[in-house]
Amino acid sequence: MMGAVAKPRVGIIGTGAIGGFYGLMLARAGFDVHFLLRSEFSAVAEHGLKLHSAVHGALTLSPVQAYSSAQDMPPCDWLLVGAKTTSNADLAPAIRQAAAPDAKVLLLQNGLDVEDSLRELLPDALHVLGGLCYICVHRDAPGVITHQALGAVHVGYHSGPAVDEVTRSAIVEEGVGLFRAAGIDSQVMANLHQARWQKLVWNIPYNGLSVLLGASTTPLMADADSRESIKALMAEVVRGAVACGYEIPPGYAEQLFMVTEKMPDYWPSMYHDYLHRRPLELEAIYARPLAAARSAGCELPRIEALYRSLSFIDRRNR
Repeated sequence: MMGAVAKPRVGIIGTGAIGGFYGLMLARAGFDVHFLLRSEFSAVAEHGLKLHSAVHGALTLSPVQAYSSAQDMPPCDWLLVGAKTTSNADLAPAIRQAAAPDAKVLLLQNGLDVEDSLRELLPDALHVLGGLCYICVHRDAPGVITHQALGAVHVGYHSGPAVDEVTRSAIVEEGVGLFRAAGIDSQVMANLHQARWQKLVWNIPYNGLSVLLGASTTPLMADADSRESIKALMAEVVRGAVACGYEIPPGYAEQLFMVTEKMPDYWPSMYHDYLHRRPLELEAIYARPLAAARSAGCELPRIEALYRSLSFIDRRNR
């Protein structure tokens, strides 16, 4: 029965490191994948997408079904949003344009409540899902991506026409199935908000400190003072999550700390944004968690101080 079902058509909105990596892997697995690009359109249309992966080897996708405008894309059943949260408001028209009538929009983005702002700008008929990517990946040049480690995607339902649990589960399972078919570990998230708080346990310390201290993960983990800062920031994220009603599994922060110690040296995405003078994702990764914790009666002074410093750096950088 399953074999007769046509593979869904996938659109990638924002073909940077994240969109490029997952889109390439899905295309290689036989999915019909269409890539929306802005500045890198001509480079990718001409030379394809190249991936240098420590896990999968050197891979090339060529030719690429590349588009500079969403109007030219065929209607897609799944839309994977790999662009930064700073551009979500601008993405809504492109998503509406490229979406099939019952499309699933999966946001592969960091931060808290990133789905909420986009949801308001999309038709009610579209499903919005959240995806958390546990991956070390960055863009080296237009259409050239380096993948150092990991790669799992955790998927959860946010909102849309699927109101009952059975339908929602089926949609999430379909999303998970896409990635698994492409050889990528993927899991269902029962609670999207909780999972987003858990991801912040890593993102808040490492993204911010990489910019503030100009250091990648290996030197941050090698110095006694930066180690203490990371642990203290992690503990604050956990406290904020608990105040908002989300129990973080015991030992979770310690486990992330140990995983990072074993990881290849990595520059977090916020550092790459800083380096290329792009806006930093401060709203999604810092301002919203701080506001959520504050409204639950919980102050997070270390995260607040980091956020204020990063805000200054971001404005001066641009």
